Amino acid sequence: MTKDRFIDAIQTAASEVSQLLRREFLTLVPAFWLAWLWFGPKGAVVLVLAGLPLVWTLAARRADRAPAAAGDWHDEVTGLPGRGAAILALDQALETGRVTGKSTAGLVLCLDDAQRVLSEFGQAAHDLVLRKAGERLAGVLRDQDLVARLEGARFAVALAPARRTDLETLIQIAARLQAALHEPFSIDAMTTYVSASVGFCLASRAPDRSGAAILAAAELAMDDAWRNGPGAIRAYSVEVARAAADRDSLREEVEAALDGGEIIAHFQPQISTDTGAVTGFEALARWQHPGRGLLTPAEFLPAIMAAGLSGRLGEVMLGQSLGALRGWDRAGLAVPGIGVNFSRDELRNPGLEARLKWELDRFELAPGRLTVEILETVIAEADNDMIVHNIATLARLGCGIDLDDFGTGHASIAAIRRFAVKRIKIDRSFVSRIDTDPAQQKMLAAILSLAERLDLATLAEGVETIGEHAMLAQLGCTHVQGFVIARPMPAEAVAGWLEQHRAKLAATPRVNRKAG
Repeated sequence: MTKDRFIDAIQTAASEVSQLLRREFLTLVPAFWLAWLWFGPKGAVVLVLAGLPLVWTLAARRADRAPAAAGDWHDEVTGLPGRGAAILALDQALETGRVTGKSTAGLVLCLDDAQRVLSEFGQAAHDLVLRKAGERLAGVLRDQDLVARLEGARFAVALAPARRTDLETLIQIAARLQAALHEPFSIDAMTTYVSASVGFCLASRAPDRSGAAILAAAELAMDDAWRNGPGAIRAYSVEVARAAADRDSLREEVEAALDGGEIIAHFQPQISTDTGAVTGFEALARWQHPGRGLLTPAEFLPAIMAAGLSGRLGEVMLGQSLGALRGWDRAGLAVPGIGVNFSRDELRNPGLEARLKWELDRFELAPGRLTVEILETVIAEADNDMIVHNIATLARLGCGIDLDDFGTGHASIAAIRRFAVKRIKIDRSFVSRIDTDPAQQKMLAAILSLAERLDLATLAEGVETIGEHAMLAQLGCTHVQGFVIARPMPAEAVAGWLEQHRAKLAATPRVNRKAG
């Protein structure tokens, strides 16, 4: 046996011993090296053999405690071990690394489309996809790596120690795992596709040197990927942890913000592409945070949802919006109406009709002055009897019904008719680069043609350039809204903006729509 091979053998043996022994016994490892230096290879072997009874005794004691400590169970759906096994595997990899110099990492994956599979194909198909996903993940990893099932549609991967475990390597591994899941899943005679958001944490960057810390950090990274997904990959960093802490802090503050008047409505104008006249305003929530300044919904809405306060936010926004409209009437501003977003939770509320009538009466406004904006995804999935009832009731009252973010969901023509939709709001994704991208123009032209045949008005959201505005007018979109017109503004700023806008209209030619 050569010296190098003997050293490798000693390192491997020490690694196995270190995984079996508690950390307080790791001080025995140098004894193996000293035995080799003083007595040669034979002396080291004798010392190893002499120590085996102690190792076996300790290993047996740990094995008795391992199932309870490590959560060593198998998920009934996937047959995979659970969270505790992933933590134990990472702990063992860290112990091995202290001897061999190798490193480890943890990854967490979430199937972005799991809820869609469940709603479209049922529980059995959902479980089948999870089981096959687990098999595919294991199939692209080494035998020593561990795949575990976490809560919901999440999986953890504990990488066995390797000499090279760096950022580039982990990105490649994450991409390989995603590629395995991107292959179609066969469900009976049908096919479906899923994507996965992936977060990972290198042992060297974990907030603490433990398996639990690595896994928790990987979950934070995965949450960050999911927010930027679908199909995103994120590495754990101090910035990711700080953002998560900020979200947790906002979750604690948001209820007080709603009660304290820090959540305020800003208003963005909507104009006719035919005349340029203002046809209404949309109310958009903003949080005037005392320490962080003005926050947009993307920054605080997840905290609202997590705290179960979307209904309370809706009440605040409706009251402020109708109050603003009444104030503009008193000022003689002639604003035709206002649009307010209604969440799924609000539409589930049996008391919605009574509350809305009370608010309209309080501000002495006709129902026709209020447009109820409902996400296309809510319309498409409106199988809740109370949601159906409330939308129908709002339409009967005379409120306008706008289908918001059209093109991002799967609302059928029957659903559009069923809920008496008056106007579709075309999502920004169909508007971007409309003036330079022929494919976008064809897609939008098809949407506008459908709307015209159904006798629906159209409004393009997120219009940011003059070129986009002009092309939308040419194609026949009836209304536009976006930064090119104006950014959302406080209620008190509307009067000044209207004065400037109407003066501009009087001084410049209008943009005509394309005839026919």
